[in-house]
Amino acid sequence: MEWTYTFFVLVLSLLPELGRCQQGCSDIPNNLRFDCYPEDGASEQNCLNRGCCWRKPSSVGDEVPLDIPYCFYPSDYGYQLVNKEKTQTGYLLSLTKKGHAGPYGNDIENLAVDVRFEAQDRLHFKVFDPNNKRYEVPIETPKVEKEATTLDYTVSVTNFPFGIAVTRKSTGTVLFNSSVGGMVFENQFIQLSSLLPSNVLYGLGEHVVPLQLDINWTRSTLFSRDQGGTPEGLDKNLYGVFPYYLSMEKDGNAHGIFLLNSNAMDILLQPTPAITYRTIGGILDFYVFLGPTPDLVVQQFTAVVGLPYMPPYWGLGFHLCRWGYGSLNGTQTVNENMRNYRIPQDVQWNDIEYLNERKDFWVDLDWRGLGDFVNKLHNSYSQHYIPIVDPAICSQQTWGSYPPFDDGLAMGIFINDSSGELIHGKVWPGDTVFPDFTYSATQAYWEQMLSHFHEEVEFDGLWIDMNEPSSFVDGSEKGCPADSPLDHPPYVPHVTGGTLYSKTLCMSAKHHDYSHYDVHSLYGLSEMVQTMSALKKIRGKRSVVISRSTFPSAGRHGGHWLGDNAATFNDLYLSIPGILNFNLYGIPLVGPDICGFQGATTKELCARWTQLGAFYPFSRNHNTKGDPPQDPAAFGDDFARMARDVLLTRYRLLPYLYTLFAEAHTTGSAVARALFYEFPNDKETYPMDKQFLLGPALLITPVLVQGSTSVKGYFPDATWYDGLDGSILQTSGGGGQYHTLSAPWDKINFHFRGGHVITTQQPNITTYYR
Repeated sequence: MEWTYTFFVLVLSLLPELGRCQQGCSDIPNNLRFDCYPEDGASEQNCLNRGCCWRKPSSVGDEVPLDIPYCFYPSDYGYQLVNKEKTQTGYLLSLTKKGHAGPYGNDIENLAVDVRFEAQDRLHFKVFDPNNKRYEVPIETPKVEKEATTLDYTVSVTNFPFGIAVTRKSTGTVLFNSSVGGMVFENQFIQLSSLLPSNVLYGLGEHVVPLQLDINWTRSTLFSRDQGGTPEGLDKNLYGVFPYYLSMEKDGNAHGIFLLNSNAMDILLQPTPAITYRTIGGILDFYVFLGPTPDLVVQQFTAVVGLPYMPPYWGLGFHLCRWGYGSLNGTQTVNENMRNYRIPQDVQWNDIEYLNERKDFWVDLDWRGLGDFVNKLHNSYSQHYIPIVDPAICSQQTWGSYPPFDDGLAMGIFINDSSGELIHGKVWPGDTVFPDFTYSATQAYWEQMLSHFHEEVEFDGLWIDMNEPSSFVDGSEKGCPADSPLDHPPYVPHVTGGTLYSKTLCMSAKHHDYSHYDVHSLYGLSEMVQTMSALKKIRGKRSVVISRSTFPSAGRHGGHWLGDNAATFNDLYLSIPGILNFNLYGIPLVGPDICGFQGATTKELCARWTQLGAFYPFSRNHNTKGDPPQDPAAFGDDFARMARDVLLTRYRLLPYLYTLFAEAHTTGSAVARALFYEFPNDKETYPMDKQFLLGPALLITPVLVQGSTSVKGYFPDATWYDGLDGSILQTSGGGGQYHTLSAPWDKINFHFRGGHVITTQQPNITTYYR
């Protein structure tokens, strides 16, 4: 392994720029400026007080650009490498702070860097405090005991300021280089920047954005929050947290970078191209995946966070729900209408309206026949049932009247405030407390609650919502401590609401082993883990868990729906990058609310969405109360015929889809795939997110524009067959081509790729009848 203690040079084109940077501030060009004052209130004096450079950026024409930092790091800011020693898995480096203090004056003076050569195609390095234990994300990752002997990469370091660079051996492409931008490691502010080899990036979710990320001075804030993806939620931090990206290099190779950190963070992209991570806790725990194909990157990522679970066959059928059936009779009527029209449906769902006073595990008296209805679904219709369960437990009733609260209190499994008392929020049932799903003893409580509920209603899976965790008050009913550095850190990432405790718990709240500050974004994942474990014990067979909040490794325990969307054509389009991103994250069982959750849909929009939704990995129609019904039987005979035909197409292809999930479960490969995923050498595919593939061989080209009766699609270089009549659209060898396809209101275009086997079945209205 070659190591160097001189400045590492990224690419020849940056040699002059990096050379000038060593002279100080004066010659740092616009594209090598890294923001040294990310909060409000930047001024020349404030900037200089941090030991940083202050200068207006070079003009572009007659204008001074406003997005380039005025306050930026000098070239001599950061840590110095002082020692290196060999370990069983690689090297341990020792660093010491040199020069000006960090922005908040709380630097950790001595750091260690554990560089682990874990696999031929995977590097793992951790930057941490060797003298004091700091929080690390408690998910299971591979334990490697000795260094891999054959590597596809080399690692180099700089002496001062310290940086680490990873180079692909076969091409010389530098995938990661942190010798720029100034590394900061304070107790509640950690920053690291890296140059990038390409401007083509995907990931860094969960956000509602196009598939390919904009790197022109953009910011991604990662922190779980109850924030829908409707227009006001565009670009905002949503339910899940994924500090992971996949990048396409200029030569068609792919790599991935994963920061295993669950604290609130901002990630900045700039057109250098470069990336900056700012997190307010934990450590810097990086994985680098060498690919070199997108498929191999995803496999390598899931090898670290865990392979996706294998859903039951019925879980891939069509699911139907709404908040607004009004009664058990309303649910039964819609279910019967679907059957009368012979529209395929495997799973019936219910939202919170079935709950008495919206309390978990307590069926409303007006829904007292729910258990019998579910038995009928099972025994007469060969269907399945999934209800919603929220994590917050009502705490406002008299003692002895509500066992979920009484038992949880007796077992000591609820989260406390900083003074050691129960922390109270407000959710749907009113005053609530919150189980600590990071606590192992909570498993017995959760199993007990679900088991008793299952005795009354024999559900087949669970829908877990509001688990960011969400609350209708900020912090708690009593607020949060004004003097708490956890609730009021020196740097607050650009979270929706402006404070970390907006619409959730105080960061100073106490889990049994952690502060909420550290594990907030793991709450949904930890609930998924205990919910799926309980279902395995209760049912003794494979189940479905669909969660709103997710984190890397969530795919091991269930799936995800994309949350509160709107009934618009733009939301229809944005659902595609949504499902493609989650397949990159190792959560292939994913889909949005078909036809939109909020707002009155139209017949045309719902038709186009039903057609597209028939090809989502997780296919569920759902909307909210107060809006018109939008189930496939709600629009009349012609709509019902269209819905029946397209869903029968899904059911015909279920063996193929099921095989893709089996492959994902064993290798980690994505189920829904962007075009670049299968055709990485075709740069035309890189930004494409209005078409997608299921596996390698089924290409979907939906109509996403209102009033259109045709659609233009791109078909990479391959032989493509029309999915309906088998005719050849194009043959391989002629390069990728655009085709305009006829698309009347009741048709979606899909094509099969030549050279692949598509397994099918004779479809019926449930997966049981096949």
